[in-house]
Amino acid sequence: MPLSSPVNRQLLHARNITCLGFYRDDGLWDIEGRLTDRKDYSFENENRGQVDAGEPVHDMWLRVTLNDNLLITNVEASTDASPYTICPDITKNFSRLKGITIGPGWRKAIKNKVGGIHGCTHLVELLGPIATTAYQTIFSEKAQILKKAKSSESKTKMVAGEERNKPRLLNTCHAFNESSSVVKKRWPNFYKLK
Repeated sequence: MPLSSPVNRQLLHARNITCLGFYRDDGLWDIEGRLTDRKDYSFENENRGQVDAGEPVHDMWLRVTLNDNLLITNVEASTDASPYTICPDITKNFSRLKGITIGPGWRKAIKNKVGGIHGCTHLVELLGPIATTAYQTIFSEKAQILKKAKSSESKTKMVAGEERNKPRLLNTCHAFNESSSVVKKRWPNFYKLK
């Protein structure tokens, strides 16, 4: 276990978030996310009656369809379990995300489209991991395609283009800090000495 040994304790709540990235036959990308919350004890709920230990309190899904440029072309949301019977009514609002791009301004756009009373806190929370899964899926696949490119001329053009344009990941985390060893090796033209 990478963390230190904890003191004796009792599990009360478990949240699981799973995100999967898919390449579709039509050239688009699907990112599917699921959020579940479970209690380790049974409790009464005014809308559902007794919720047994281990039964999902929340079980919610999102499928976001994107193009290569991270533009959202479709969104589907579903709520299979929630504490209130009205919770699933809001899932249709997530289609409002069509037409926005995952990138700068993403969080603000989410807030404007499905924030507060126009959305669901849990589904909105799921959009963060979905965005990072989209980056990991799409850019990883694009990197594999580049590696498999047969023409050395097209490889040269792609590499040259990347060296001229500031990498999107530059300064987004510790590893991609412009003064890191990772940047020095990966994008030497953008490396800056501390």
